Amino acid sequence: MRILELLEAGGELSVGELVAAVGQSQPKVSNHLACLRWCGFVDSRRQGRTVRYRIADERVARLLALGRALLADNAEHVASCARVESGC
Repeated sequence: MRILELLEAGGELSVGELVAAVGQSQPKVSNHLACLRWCGFVDSRRQGRTVRYRIADERVARLLALGRALLADNAEHVASCARVESGC
């Protein structure tokens, strides 16, 4: 989700930019990007030696917006949920 949010906000980003933003290892981010690409959520293009990633389908951005709206509508419940702090 965080990778998709970053791509939505930043347009096109490289693996290195995503690694710095999410604070995870490069192999982990690359693996997630490969899965997201395989599923059709992100697309990539080569720019010299760098591969840049972007949202592949406008429906992904709409899905993220819908998720944010649902979270906002239920923020009080989410904030008081004891399970949220335990990492559920």
